[in-house]
Amino acid sequence: MMVIWLLGVSGAGKSTLGNRLKSYCDAQGIKSFLLDGDLVRDFYDNDLGYSPPDRRHNIKRIMLAARVLEQNGIIPIVCNISPFEDLRRFARQKFDNYQQVYLRKDIRHARTNDVKNIYKDHMNKTPLVGVDMTFEPPLSNELVLDVDKESVDDSFARLKSLLQKGFHHEK
Repeated sequence: MMVIWLLGVSGAGKSTLGNRLKSYCDAQGIKSFLLDGDLVRDFYDNDLGYSPPDRRHNIKRIMLAARVLEQNGIIPIVCNISPFEDLRRFARQKFDNYQQVYLRKDIRHARTNDVKNIYKDHMNKTPLVGVDMTFEPPLSNELVLDVDKESVDDSFARLKSLLQKGFHHEK
């Protein structure tokens, strides 16, 4: 089994690609579950804020949920900013087949093309990764998608290829 972890700043396209990958898995009869950071926050009635300690705690919740899914034969497709390198290393230790996909996006482009109004609605209200908090560049990735330079279709094709290689490698 594998864990596919999509990470990058807000607006990089994690949810877009995660949802497409989930649809693909469904069409192929592959058991998967889309695990979005906001889904976990909603489940816990938004009891955590966006400070670094609260973000760390939420990521650990996501990791536990992903581990349970993985152990039960379901591919977790995680969509989360995941700004902390030490937690990424921790994930590599905890999962059997951790596939980290970094959606590299320039923060200036993310702020300009703010589709979900994350930057507009939360500026000066909530610590924003890439603005008020550092997004630590991921040091070890199975795939890097330069989302400012390639289309969603091209990024998805590369992501789908990673999934297929992961299945091929397990057999």
